[in-house]
Amino acid sequence: MHPVFDGIRVIEVAEWTFVPAAAAVLAEFGADVIKVERPEGGDAQRGLAVAGVSPIHNGVALQMEQANRGGKRSVGIDIRTEQGRELIYKLVRDADVFLTSLLPGARRRYGLDIDDIRKVNPGIVYGLGSGYGSRGPQSEQAGYDMTAYWCRGGLAYNLTEDDSQGVVKLRPGVGDRVSAMNLVAGVSAALLRKARTDEGAVVEVSLLGSAMWQIAGDIVYSKSLGIENSKVSRGRNPLCAYYRTSDGKWLALALLESDRWWPGFVQATGLSYLLDDPRFRDHFARDEHYEECSDVLAEVFAADPMDVWRKRLANFSGPWAPVQSSLELADDVQVKENGYLPTTRTVNGKEVSLVAAPVSFDGTPRRFGPCPDPGADTHTVLLELGESWEQIIEYKISGAVL
Repeated sequence: MHPVFDGIRVIEVAEWTFVPAAAAVLAEFGADVIKVERPEGGDAQRGLAVAGVSPIHNGVALQMEQANRGGKRSVGIDIRTEQGRELIYKLVRDADVFLTSLLPGARRRYGLDIDDIRKVNPGIVYGLGSGYGSRGPQSEQAGYDMTAYWCRGGLAYNLTEDDSQGVVKLRPGVGDRVSAMNLVAGVSAALLRKARTDEGAVVEVSLLGSAMWQIAGDIVYSKSLGIENSKVSRGRNPLCAYYRTSDGKWLALALLESDRWWPGFVQATGLSYLLDDPRFRDHFARDEHYEECSDVLAEVFAADPMDVWRKRLANFSGPWAPVQSSLELADDVQVKENGYLPTTRTVNGKEVSLVAAPVSFDGTPRRFGPCPDPGADTHTVLLELGESWEQIIEYKISGAVL
């Protein structure tokens, strides 16, 4: 089977996580991704590793590796220079996709806006990742996932309990990676249309829009009902709740169809005698006696550790799950069997486990190459463009390329 993006060339002029992660997914499934980085320092996210903000393990900047794996090639081009811009246009001329996270002002300043790129390649798919969308008073404002996605987008408010002493904190890159997959979906659809009609497209995904899509239920109810719905309980079902085990861990029940699951659940948990208890005979009775039922379940789960409950509930087919840490998740049998955390070698020869894109095609292995060093492929790519070694040396002397 050919990879689904085999033969697709992508030019990435982007930094940090959001748009580079989208390009990494395209690369993972066969696209030839050329990552354009600034000649000095490369992608700004590399600087976080150097500064100690993003962890380095065995000489590997893990966040940079996660967002740029897949076999990308890196070229060091200074887009601020006229020669640098001309090289970008040469790269774009035969490309299928152009991806950028540059703000509107920067795109205009460097000649990389939509019309600039379309003059060179009218049929290209122009993919844009933004913080707040391309219209409105904040369209020119920079936005990270902490600001545009987590806080402005409503998730922090929705997930922070009213009696909390502070706002629930975002883990690094959460909104970026969700938005990256949205951008991949948009680019994929645009490539399908291009294959059918030869028409290009402008695809935009914003962090703000991605956040709203994730909490759409709360937003539409709040707007329609005229109340803040994000803190409103959707019912009193003791079979849809979190319970603590004796070793301080938690498990989650999501038995929304509680009457369907109740007989099998009480059998699996050793609570069969509850079948004859009129307080818990059906959903309405358990709703009426919610606190009593919850107390019974809390007591029984608190009597044994998580490992015991994993065994007891192993054959129970209703939806439940342990609340796992990242370290536990990495060793999860389902993760291993489905290849969700493959191991690859970085450019310095170190082995590292990275999370795969959450999609598969035909069950075939993904291309999971390493993140390139900044500018590692500059000479190769420029030679492919037809530039001579003499011209490349001139570019280097002028500072246009690394």
